[in-house]
Parts: sequence; C-alpha cells; structure tokens
Amino acid sequence: MNPIEVEVEVNVASKGFPAFNIVGLATKAVDEAKERVRTALINSGIEFPQKKITVNLAPADIPKEGSAYDLPMAVGVLVANEELELDGTKRFFYGEVGLDGKLRHTKGVFLLASLAKEKGVSEVYVPKLSANEAVVVEGIKVYPVNSLLDLIRHFKGEKKIKVLKNLDREELIADAEAEFDLSEVAGQEQAKRALEIAAAGGHNLLMVGPPGAGKTMLARALPGILPALTEAESLEVTKIYSVTGNIEPGGGLIRRRPFRTPHHTTSRMGLIGGGSQPMPGEISLAHRGVLFLDEFAEYPRSILEALRQPLEDGVVSVVRVAGSLKFPARFMLVAASNPCPCGYLNHPKKPCTCLPGSILRYQKRMSGPILDRIDLHVNVPFVEVEKLRSNTPSASSAEVRERVKVARNIQEKRLAGENIYSNAEMKNKQIKKFCQLSEDADRLLLSAVDKWQLSARSYFRVIKVSRTIADLAGAATIEYSHVAEALQYRMRS
Repeated sequence: MNPIEVEVEVNVASKGFPAFNIVGLATKAVDEAKERVRTALINSGIEFPQKKITVNLAPADIPKEGSAYDLPMAVGVLVANEELELDGTKRFFYGEVGLDGKLRHTKGVFLLASLAKEKGVSEVYVPKLSANEAVVVEGIKVYPVNSLLDLIRHFKGEKKIKVLKNLDREELIADAEAEFDLSEVAGQEQAKRALEIAAAGGHNLLMVGPPGAGKTMLARALPGILPALTEAESLEVTKIYSVTGNIEPGGGLIRRRPFRTPHHTTSRMGLIGGGSQPMPGEISLAHRGVLFLDEFAEYPRSILEALRQPLEDGVVSVVRVAGSLKFPARFMLVAASNPCPCGYLNHPKKPCTCLPGSILRYQKRMSGPILDRIDLHVNVPFVEVEKLRSNTPSASSAEVRERVKVARNIQEKRLAGENIYSNAEMKNKQIKKFCQLSEDADRLLLSAVDKWQLSARSYFRVIKVSRTIADLAGAATIEYSHVAEALQYRMRS
C-alpha cells in the first residue's frame, strides 16, 4: 500500500559467456521476465545482444514480485544495445511486456503515479490499458505505451506518444447504482429507517428476520442511498483496487462506493487478508463502502471474531515473520441473519421446528463482542400479503439519498480537520466535543445504561447513532427523542 521505488540497473559485459541473470531478491515471476523480454525484443525486430547481461533490482534486500519490471528491463537492454538514447531526465517505466512486444494491463499503476508525484518524477511510461489509473494524479505526464516499438519511435523522435490529459477527479465521482430501489421493498418501514440512519452516519447494521422477509433486498438497496465518495475517499479506494489488480483494463479512478458480498464459505484470509505474500481481503476491498454478510450466523465463528479489530480500528494488521503490514478497512458492516436454523422462530404463521438447544447454539455463533460493535439491530418481520399487494407510495431511494446527503454535509463541516468523514468514525474525544445532549436526553441515556447494563462501548455507540438521528432532523443538540430512537435499535430481540 506504500510503494517503494525500485531502480532497475542493467549491465552488458563485453567479456564472458552470453547469459541473462537477474539479481536482487527476485521471485519466480520476476525471474521469468528474462525470457519475456528476450522474446519480445526479438519479435519486435530488435537484435538481442549475445553478451553477459546482469540486471540488478535495487534495493537488493527487499523481495520483488510481479511482472511490472519487464518494461524497465527492456528499456535497460535497449539503451545498452544503443537502440535507445535517453537524456538525464528521471523517468519511471512500469509494465508487463508480452511476447509480441506489446504491453499488457498491469496492476499498481495508480500507486506508481502517486510515488512519481511524491518523488518529483515528472514522466511515467506505463501500459496503454492501465494509463487511465495514472491520469487522476496531478502534476505528472503520463505516456500510454502500446508496444516496445512505439517506445523506441518516441525516443527517436519518429512518432511521439501523446501525453494523456489529466482528469478532474471531482467530475469523475458518481452516485452509486443499486440493484433495488427502496420504494420496491414492501412494508418494513422500521428497517428502511434503520437503513437510512446507517447510511447517514456510516453505522454498522444487523437485520434479523425469517426467510423471504426482504433482508437481502434491503441490503442491496443500500448503495442507492449512500452519498458519493469524496475525492480523498475515492483516492484511498483506488489505491487498494490498483494494488490488488481489481481495476479492469482501461479503468481508472474508482467512482462509486464499494459494495462487497462475500459468500459465507469465504476463507479467513479471503475475508480479512493475508497469505504468504500478504494482500488485502474483502474487508479492505469494502473500504469506504459496504461489506454485506448475508447468512451472518453461517460464517465460522473464527472468521466473525477476526472482524473485531477492523470494526474498531478501521485497519487490519497482518503480522508475518518478515514483518507486519496494515491494510485500510473502514467499512460499513451490514449483516443479515435468520433467528434460528429453520428461520421461523416467533413467526406468526409458521411453527419453528428447531430444538431449544440448536436455537441457542445457532445464536451463540454471533458472540457478544461482535454484536456489541454493531450499532443498529433491527427486526425484519414477516410481511403480510396485504402489504405486498398495497399500492401505498413509499419513499424512493433518490428521496432518501437527498436526506442522507444533507446529514453527511453537516458531519463533513463539523468534523473538518479531524481526518474523519462520518459520525461512526468518531472517537471518545470527538464524541465529547461534538455530541451535546439535552438534560432530558442525558437522563434517559443514564437510565438505559443502568437498567440494561450497557457496556462503555455501547454507551458511546448509542450517542453516535443519536448524533446521526439529530443530523437527519437538522438539530444542533441531541434531544430526548433522538436518544430514545437510538436505544430502540440497540436492544436486540
């Protein structure tokens, strides 16, 4: 996530047997570059030097992986073979080379462009299919290279590669597209209200109800009411998607909030991140967006427990013998679950067929510490057929999104300078600073804490949800009604 500049040094010796060696802790994929580069140059009509070629990847003590070193190696060989002559200008070359000499889509180009700006490098040469990732970074010239021949003609002055125009990042940001509109969901007014509060403050949400009540439909309608990414948030998300190779060829800045829906059979590393060469998992791909875990109780308990630290800190730490890495993971958790294995516990028309012991074991899969980190708990009941047939108009996603945007704008102004974007991200210091309760609201909260034995975490989370409800109402102070509604969503059925 924090790129390091690698210098590719190429030496062609006049003495010694012809060879092509790569040193500098290169992995198998990097070592195979010598065959790709050799073949690409020959197929491009360029004579490959039959000499002893040594390529050093510096700094030599950091492992190198991937195919991005192909292009700088090829350029080094071309310069040594006097096919290219470069001046002293510092440039970045980056990209995978195919056997025909054409450059392929390569992950990580956005990070390269960010590093170039940080290091004061004015020119970057990257594959044409990946160049759109780099043009959103201001202050650098991006040259989209189609093939090695095009690069040679460019530096010989025969046919210049046109610099891509930098794009206005703010113009690229777009509202999310949703699979369903909220107006399509029959009934479930309380769940819709909880969804609106969650979107307005970035809060975590758990929906519990029988099969077919609309839990999944509600969750998939959530992207339609979320505000657009800010410019800073969009850059954060793009960095993650670039390093993981999740930006399609020709793609650029990530424009919409992520909505990730991993299956309940996903492995721990797939969800949290890790591996022998640690990479971000689903929770990092959901950064600044939504992680929807359907059938929440069906996930192995070990995986759910692994969500504790990311939900609290907004980052996930992956520790290995070689060192530790941190991946961003500031996401909204939206979970949906049945109340029991058969799904019909307390159903008004269908009897539950589960034994008391199996119900208890099923519900215990969701531990107290995990549930304590979820701000809003809402029951999604069985929907009567009369409501399904009703033509009573319901608020559309567009209408709700406007209310959410107003609340988010209030938070943005309030939290300016705090390096956070929503009420859910507030720490205790910000809560004391920005969450003023009226006397009645304070008494109600203290009474609830005493009666229900709420934890310190629950106490502060109730205040944050109350602050969001007050923002939706346009109130400067948290009133009695705001706390009462927040407490309603805190009590689990």
